[in-house]
Amino acid sequence: MEKLDFWQGVISSGPILLGIIPFGITCGVMGLTAGLTPLETVMMSFLVFAGASQFIAITMLGAGITGWSVIVFTTLLVNLRHMLMGASLAQYMVKLSTYRQALLSFLLTDEAYAVTISRIYQQGYSAAHHFGVSISLYLTWALSTIVGVLVGSYIPDPLAWGLDFAMPATFLVLLLPQITDRISLVVCIAAGLIAVTGALYLPGKWYMIAATLGAVLIGGLMEGAKANAK
Repeated sequence: MEKLDFWQGVISSGPILLGIIPFGITCGVMGLTAGLTPLETVMMSFLVFAGASQFIAITMLGAGITGWSVIVFTTLLVNLRHMLMGASLAQYMVKLSTYRQALLSFLLTDEAYAVTISRIYQQGYSAAHHFGVSISLYLTWALSTIVGVLVGSYIPDPLAWGLDFAMPATFLVLLLPQITDRISLVVCIAAGLIAVTGALYLPGKWYMIAATLGAVLIGGLMEGAKANAK
């Protein structure tokens, strides 16, 4: 059963991989451009595995910012949203061994969370499915970075191909089936409005945290009001 769930997780991640590949290649290209060695660039993808944070760290290194405390603090802010995603999955992962919890926590990404939480709503939680999704994304990201390092000089800007649109399109496909009632619709619209407004007026990636907390607050209040009305 676990083997079947694992491969279902691998298959479920397929559409998202199309969006990850150009970003991974771009990460490899940018690493070399910023002055990192090929080994440093590839090892960053293997050891960090956080696309947005890697792009920011590479950009800072390329701009001459070499203070590790500044880079670590900045990337920590970008990844604060992982605490919220982790808290959401904690109720399912708490029964796993410490080793599996640590491994799945390291592999946690926006994409893995989206596919895993969608599976939970439909069929319940499966650690094997969760791992299948996560390891597919991890290997694809790392291998794409290697490709970027190897052929970067021939592909200066992979994102110019427009393939990066595949990722937000995939997220929409995962989101739309979850909008099944008035509360989910209101929460979805509110989160979108907060995110867009925050992107315009908040520094860095704080709009993600603002949208997430706003959506949680609105959803909690509406669910509470619905329960009290019964």
